[in-house]
Amino acid sequence: MAYIDKCFIETCDKILTEGEMVDCRAKWPDGTPAKVKKIFGVVNTYDVDKEFPLLTLRPINLKGAIDEVLWIYQKKSNNVNDLATHIWDAWADETGSIGKAYGYQMKIKHKYKEGEFDQVDRLLYDLKNNPHSRRIMTNLYNFEDLHEMNLYPCAYSMTFNVTNGALNMILNQRSQDMLAANAWNVAQYAALLMLFARATNLKVGKMIHVIADAHIYDRHIPIVQQLIARAEHNAPKVTLKESVKDFYKATVDDFVLTDYEHGEKIERFEVAI
Repeated sequence: MAYIDKCFIETCDKILTEGEMVDCRAKWPDGTPAKVKKIFGVVNTYDVDKEFPLLTLRPINLKGAIDEVLWIYQKKSNNVNDLATHIWDAWADETGSIGKAYGYQMKIKHKYKEGEFDQVDRLLYDLKNNPHSRRIMTNLYNFEDLHEMNLYPCAYSMTFNVTNGALNMILNQRSQDMLAANAWNVAQYAALLMLFARATNLKVGKMIHVIADAHIYDRHIPIVQQLIARAEHNAPKVTLKESVKDFYKATVDDFVLTDYEHGEKIERFEVAI
């Protein structure tokens, strides 16, 4: 069994058996208020160098996931017209903007004693020039701009640490829709960790995923129950082409996926917004 499958099954099983059913902000497309079954405080650690965390219980669109994370941290965009997928369309205005959210925050320049950097450029600078710093972080949760964000950031901060030449990362997430987003978020940030390590001549280390509110929506419960009962598959291999050196020149096609065995695609499901 792929390790991410194990984490997903254990987390979902705990939510289903120990979680509480509560009201939430979101509504279903028909206007019905949604409910979630939830637990608070989940931590999963993925050793990305040993096994890429790509769910096998159902197929995950790895290129789509990577495209979104590059949209945020490489393109530093907040416009859905720069995305290959349509996952953000529900939160976009008539121009395609999602407000001062996600990529918008990554392009804001901040003053440091070494000069002005945006958050991504500062991250790359520190990993190259001061890799033992304990201050290498990014944060999308800018309180000053929250009122102009069409959706508050879910996965909102990364903290990096270099130990024995390996780049490790903590991903903090305030809220996680287990069916719609968990496998997607884990895969895309693992890919991002690989890119940052390659761009700064570091080895790939561990990704620690910290979820505050892990939940399953009421209408998703039967789907999740079916999903976690599926047969096991071994983890696939995901590699980064040797030609990739520059973070800003990397593309989704630079990631090579092989030996990906997975369960059947689940039927299209509703997403509460």
